[in-house]
Amino acid sequence: MTADSKRILINQALRGFAYGFGAVLLGASLQARGWSSVQVGFLLTTIIAGIAVMSIVVGTMGDRIGRRRLYAALFLLMAAAGTVFALTSQIWLLLLAALTGTLSTDVVEAGPLSSLEVVMLPTGLTGNARTRIFGTYNTVAVLAGSTGALLAGGPALLRRVWPGVPADQRFFLVFLVVGLAGAWLATSLSERVEVKVARSGRPLGRSRPAVLRLAALFSVDAFAGGFIVQSFIAYWFRLRFGVPLETLGLIFFLVGLLQAASFAAATRLAGRIGLLNTMVFTHLPSNLLLAAIPLAPTFPLALALLFARFALSQMDVPTRQAYVLALVDPEERTAAIAFTNTARYVVRPLAPVLAGVAQQVSLGLPFVLAGTIKAGYDLVIWGSFRRRAIVPTEAETRQEGKRWPPPQ
Repeated sequence: MTADSKRILINQALRGFAYGFGAVLLGASLQARGWSSVQVGFLLTTIIAGIAVMSIVVGTMGDRIGRRRLYAALFLLMAAAGTVFALTSQIWLLLLAALTGTLSTDVVEAGPLSSLEVVMLPTGLTGNARTRIFGTYNTVAVLAGSTGALLAGGPALLRRVWPGVPADQRFFLVFLVVGLAGAWLATSLSERVEVKVARSGRPLGRSRPAVLRLAALFSVDAFAGGFIVQSFIAYWFRLRFGVPLETLGLIFFLVGLLQAASFAAATRLAGRIGLLNTMVFTHLPSNLLLAAIPLAPTFPLALALLFARFALSQMDVPTRQAYVLALVDPEERTAAIAFTNTARYVVRPLAPVLAGVAQQVSLGLPFVLAGTIKAGYDLVIWGSFRRRAIVPTEAETRQEGKRWPPPQ
């Protein structure tokens, strides 16, 4: 692991904690402000729109501006956005802050900051070492995010013994601290994380068709995931089996631990059977488990299916990141990661609306729809890319101690 990788992992831990803390805090603080469901929905949609817009900026201009410079600037925007959310209730200011793309509605996100981290993190690493660093990166994100979410209840607990604890919204100042610390670490990265801009000036060249196809497929996967967001799963378990809130909190904390363990397992498995095989052959059974959850007649069985599903479902995340980077040329990596991330965010907001409609037919139908669509995605990506060879660059081949050009 390089010094740059360590700094990026520290930034991911700080950012993951802030996002986990903020994802829970956001709902509570908006409710305390008396916002209507329409206003809350509009703000959440604006946050997602900001993530998509800034991801496009990273993909089209990230390498021209400079990865380190843009990385630091995004952290400063995070600091500014957190300050706005902490100090004002003016809706137009909150919407402007949401459009920075540096906030998140989820404990773990894949927005513009993540796009830059994913391309800078494996600098100097190739092959299995690159896949392993992505496993570590995602493990850090989940553990930090889960810890932040768990501690988000701290202010309410403190208020029971000390009524003078500031209002919930003031705790968004955590983003100010994290943003400033992240910007400082970003400026300390070495020049090795940068890349020369392609002469054509286009962010994507040779790999453009493959990236567009991947982006389309990833958008289908993300759309299906929108049917079973964490809040819907909690709602279903509470309505179907009467599970108390404190039990749900423990369940989702354990889900985070399972996801963290699955990232480490994915990197080992990918070293044996390959990146694409790991993506598909772990994701497909997880989706069949997902579709089976509403069929479970008892809470223990449904919970077992949920845990088994999450033990497998995220194994495609580090392998997907490593696969995209391995599939494209070095100067295309920022654009490839940013565009595929953007595709996931553009379609995701549509699914919860359709899930609400599906619930009118059957309470568990969103599980079935999500599992079926995701299984279809697995089969299509396997059929589309299983014959496509990953060709290492000259620098990567020499770094691994092999001959260049490779023998025919």
